[in-house]
Amino acid sequence: QVQVVESGGGLVQAGGSLRLSCAASGRALIKYGWFRQAPGKEREFVAAMWWSGGTTYYADSVKGRFTISRDNAKKTVYLQMNGLKPEDTAVYYCAAGVRGGALMDLNEYAYWGQGTQVTVSS
Repeated sequence: QVQVVESGGGLVQAGGSLRLSCAASGRALIKYGWFRQAPGKEREFVAAMWWSGGTTYYADSVKGRFTISRDNAKKTVYLQMNGLKPEDTAVYYCAAGVRGGALMDLNEYAYWGQGTQVTVSS
């Protein structure tokens, strides 16, 4: 049984920062991704990484502002979000996978957290 637990969301003013955390346990997970879903919109890719090697990928909309990283000892993945904009407001989900496939494709992730709300005020 794999459990994925996010934390770190909240309310922040435009230009501010937040760090999301994602802790997963239960299986040998090989990739982690962050996705987000705003009201009335589809869930979209934000950032992802392969656990082995640490290669990272970002959506164009967050490149240069967000950073995905990992702590091997804590088996935790982070999403550092700087320069937040009102359009970043969404529920952010952490996802984990056990097989290959496109990191940006949410269908390639088997395990999902419950989501954490990020609200950016203007």
